Amino acid sequence: MTALHVDRTLECEGLACPLPVVRTKKAIDDMNPGEVLEIRATDIGSIADLKGWASRTGHQYIGLKEENGIYRHFIRKAEASGIKVEMKFPHTATNDELQARVEAGEKLNILDVREPAEYAFGRIPGAISLPLGEIEVKMTQLDPHNEYYVVCRTGNRSDMACHMLTERGFNNIKNVIPGMSQWVHCEEKD
Repeated sequence: MTALHVDRTLECEGLACPLPVVRTKKAIDDMNPGEVLEIRATDIGSIADLKGWASRTGHQYIGLKEENGIYRHFIRKAEASGIKVEMKFPHTATNDELQARVEAGEKLNILDVREPAEYAFGRIPGAISLPLGEIEVKMTQLDPHNEYYVVCRTGNRSDMACHMLTERGFNNIKNVIPGMSQWVHCEEKD
């Protein structure tokens, strides 16, 4: 097997979204163009999170190795001319705004882009599980003319999902912020 050269290793084991991305961003900022960062994470959500972040910012997501429950991500820092300004999705709804619509009995399309285990342990009533890592394949099952509220734990994965859906012709999308980490309203559980 070919040995991988890395310039820096970032330990993110035991951290959940958004911390692996936040720490990756800080580490990449301190590196030189062309250098490779290895991010070691245990959160399965880090797969979609780090791939999406690299794509949105212009850095190269080289690949992933999974070893004994540790996801080893490899990202190469882009040249200054290749770095993209990270844009937050402009259309948002707060937790309270969404809850008011739920309480009013409105029929809403709520997409929960967290991992299945996160979804199982607590979700907004009626939310549909659509993990971020599966969204490219499963978005064909959605009607692009419908209104969708997209939720995750902190608003980061849902932000990525909103960008992905909009790029595929979905025009009525809202990112729910701050997301399930601060959801204090009624929840469904498995």
